[in-house]
This record gives sequence, C-alpha cells and structure tokens, in this order.
Amino acid sequence: MSLFGDGLDAAVQKAFTRPAPKSAPAQMRYLVKQLKGTRAVAQLLRISQRTVERYVKGQIKKPRPDLAARLEREVRKRWQPQIRARARQKAATTGGIVIDTRARLGYTAPIGSTDEDRVRHLTVALPPQHAARLFDAQQAGAGDRQLQEIAAEALREVYFQDGGRRAGSLEEVRFTDIEHLEFDL
Repeated sequence: MSLFGDGLDAAVQKAFTRPAPKSAPAQMRYLVKQLKGTRAVAQLLRISQRTVERYVKGQIKKPRPDLAARLEREVRKRWQPQIRARARQKAATTGGIVIDTRARLGYTAPIGSTDEDRVRHLTVALPPQHAARLFDAQQAGAGDRQLQEIAAEALREVYFQDGGRRAGSLEEVRFTDIEHLEFDL
C-alpha cells in the first residue's frame, strides 16, 4: 500500500457526510449500481457474476477476508465522489493541508551548517499551493516516491525556510525513515 496516497485518501474521507455501506450485500449493491451491472463488478473483484448476484440478493452475507478487503477498498474509492472533489478543491484553493509526521529529516546546505539528519516530529500546516501539488500528483497517478518528494519540498519551504525568511541557501530536504504520517484538511 501507498503511505502517502493512503494518507491523502484518509484525509479526504474525513469530509464524508454519510458512512459508507458496511455489510457485504450493501457494498455489493452499491458497486452494482455504480458500475451499472453485475458483470463489471465480477470482473473488478475477480469473482463470478453469479456470486455477485447472490450477494446482491442477500444469499451470501460473509465474504472471504481477501474479497472483503477488495470490496471495502473499491467501495471507499467510489464513495461520495462530489464531496471528495469538494474537499480536495477547498484544500487546494483556500484551506491547505496539515501534515503530521515523525520521520528522519535532514537537508543539503553550504559547508559549516548543521545538516545532519535526525528524527523529528513535525505538525506543519502547508499552504493551499502545496496541497494542490500533492492532490494533482496523486490524481495523475504519482507513486509514493514522487509524493514524498513533493512533501519534502513543501516542508523545506514552509518549515525550514519559513516562507523565505531564513535558510535561503538550503538546497534539498531529505525526508526518510517515516515512522508516522497523517494528513488532515
């Protein structure tokens, strides 16, 4: 799983106004409605079309653990798309995003500065332009490494350089050994 991608998704999911369906039959009915047919759901979940129909009718109520995980993931991915888009838009234009992390942070700087990596626990409010970059990269299918680099650049600008008021010669921030990462809108 993707640490940064899942973290961004979890932050957006906090904006949901209604809970997603919990039972397997309700989740299956939701997916059938979204994908407009049992065949598409069967292909998506890699099960037979008849099995999907039995879930929809309520004949099967408890899926195998691997199927339950796939079903949950697919429902969450599609749940309340308009509210999800609105939350991302708000974060990217006015609200920004808060990153809470415990990781090893260091930087590349001129000779004579203390640029050694050390574990830090940071809670930093990133301005909307950084939230927009993170969400745009996620939408474009960026991997965890690219999202990590974008977050490192944002931390360099906001935390280390304080918006240009200090450490102007700071070149690069190393953001590694992530122990904890959480985003909030």
